[in-house]
Amino acid sequence: MTIIVGLDLETTGLDQSAGHRIIEVAATLHELETERFMGKYVQRINPQRPIDPDAQRVHGITFDMLAAEPTWEQVAPNVHRVLTAAQFMAGHNVIRFDWPFLAGEFQRIGMAVPKLELIDTMVEARWATPLGKLPNLGELCFACGIDYDPSLAHAAEYDITVNMQAYFAARRMGFFGPKIMQPVPAILEAIAA
Repeated sequence: MTIIVGLDLETTGLDQSAGHRIIEVAATLHELETERFMGKYVQRINPQRPIDPDAQRVHGITFDMLAAEPTWEQVAPNVHRVLTAAQFMAGHNVIRFDWPFLAGEFQRIGMAVPKLELIDTMVEARWATPLGKLPNLGELCFACGIDYDPSLAHAAEYDITVNMQAYFAARRMGFFGPKIMQPVPAILEAIAA
C-alpha cells in the first residue's frame, strides 16, 4: 500500500526569511492505489507575530482567531508524524511554496525534514488551462470536473480537499504519473539554484 498526503498551508505572509510563519496546516492521507481517504490533520497555529494585511485579505484569518491556538513548536511533532506516514505529498504550488516553507519551519526548531516525493498540481498541470499557463486551484478543479466554491477558497482544509479530488481525477485521466514525481533533495537543489 502506498500512502499519499495532500498538504496545504496558510501563513502570515509569503517571505519566510522575513519571519513569516505557518498559521494553518491541513493534511489529508489517502491510499494512492485505491484513492481511499484514510484521515486528516487540520490545525490552526499561533504564529506569535502579526499577520501581513495582504495575506489576511486572502485567507481571512486574523491574529485574534489564533491567539488561543498552540504554537508551531507544539504542533510540529504531530505534523511530522502525519507526513512520515506517507511516501508522496501532493499540493497546489507545493514545490515552490508549501514544502520549502514547511521544511524551513521544521529546520527552525531543529526537527528533521521528512523525506517525501512531491507532486505539484499547479506546476505539473499546464494542460488544465487553454493557453498552458499555471492553473489556479479553481481552474484545475474545472478542468477535472470538480466543484469549486471560491467563497470557501484559501482555507487550508477546503483547498486540500478539492485539490486531492482534482489530483485523483487527473490521475485517472493519465496525468500526474510517476514521471513527474521528483525526490525532495532534487527539488530543494532546484529551488536553491
